[in-house]
Amino acid sequence: MLIGLLSAMGSGPATAQQAPKTKTDAQKTKTRQAGRTTKSKVADDGKVKQKDKVRNVGKQKVKVKPTPTGPPPGAGVLVGGTLMTPDKDIVNNAVNSTDHTTLVSALAAAGLVETLKGAGPYTVFAPTNAAFDKLPAGAVTTLMIPENKQKLRALLTYHVVPGRLSAADLLDGQALTTLTGETLTVVRKDDAVLLRDAKGSLALVLIPNIMSSNGVTHVVDAVLAPAK
Repeated sequence: MLIGLLSAMGSGPATAQQAPKTKTDAQKTKTRQAGRTTKSKVADDGKVKQKDKVRNVGKQKVKVKPTPTGPPPGAGVLVGGTLMTPDKDIVNNAVNSTDHTTLVSALAAAGLVETLKGAGPYTVFAPTNAAFDKLPAGAVTTLMIPENKQKLRALLTYHVVPGRLSAADLLDGQALTTLTGETLTVVRKDDAVLLRDAKGSLALVLIPNIMSSNGVTHVVDAVLAPAK
């Protein structure tokens, strides 16, 4: 009878595999399956800490780095709180920078938006809002009025050089011919890159090599002044 009972048990249907049981909240996950318990927790620094416990075996702790969700290194440059990316043109990158609202408004007033959205390529030395604030009181407002459009246009195109020039291409003493036909002079001091304008003033490159689909932008800390 015992032999018959064992035979009947052996020939019965296989026991179904136990489905995993999972409990999850915003920061923690706990999963149980087949005698194994796995606990995962997202720490404040973004790292994922994982602890495994196997029944009758013991505990195993594992630290797992989270999978990066942002763009890969070199894919963009953070400017004015926004990532500038090579798939956008110069203007479409600039309009998202909170540090360049004055420049963007000036480009629109001067009728240069379509120019800098064109094929180019162009190298743009882009003054920050703080750079425009260094100008005499009321200078920016005066330049923005329609009667001064050509003067504003001349000022802004003095910050644009034909071609795509990275910081490595800017050599000490090099003369850069701008869209106005006037020149800027490159000054290098150790690792710093500066530009000397027609009146002898210097502008420091704060953020170099912001790549766009139609050129490259270098953020500068001063407005460059043409001779005329």
